[in-house]
Amino acid sequence: MDSHVLEAGHAPTPFTAAEIRDATRVGKSITRRVESAGAEPFLLISTYVECDDAGATLERSRRSLDGAPLGEPQVLKATWLDLQRHASFAAADTTIEPVRIETAIGPLDCLRYTVRDGGTDEIFWFATSLPGMPIQQLTRTDGQIVESVLVVDYTT
Repeated sequence: MDSHVLEAGHAPTPFTAAEIRDATRVGKSITRRVESAGAEPFLLISTYVECDDAGATLERSRRSLDGAPLGEPQVLKATWLDLQRHASFAAADTTIEPVRIETAIGPLDCLRYTVRDGGTDEIFWFATSLPGMPIQQLTRTDGQIVESVLVVDYTT
């Protein structure tokens, strides 16, 4: 069985659990700008504080755009397979296209996953050179953008 396909009827994930593990070290930090309809934009920072063969511990914190903390950081533990599973979608609802996009961290070759659920499209851009979470994400409901998440800093 293809290690990119986690269950029957699902599209292949952009990365395997092993690829995510091999690309992740303690100290890896990803800062994303989150904009949601009707809310103040904020920064979401995910930092890997522990990594082993089984998985990782991440510290996730929110900050205002000027850097002020918004609440206490959260600590999350996940297996590498859990992280891969975040990108496993029903094949019938998913289209996958190779694209090159400009980002705050430079131009990147990506796989764009568009997942349709009724009137909502979830669009994820996974940078092929950066196994793990999407580099960009967009939620569109009835043609209107209701949330966007953009990586603004990435430290390996």
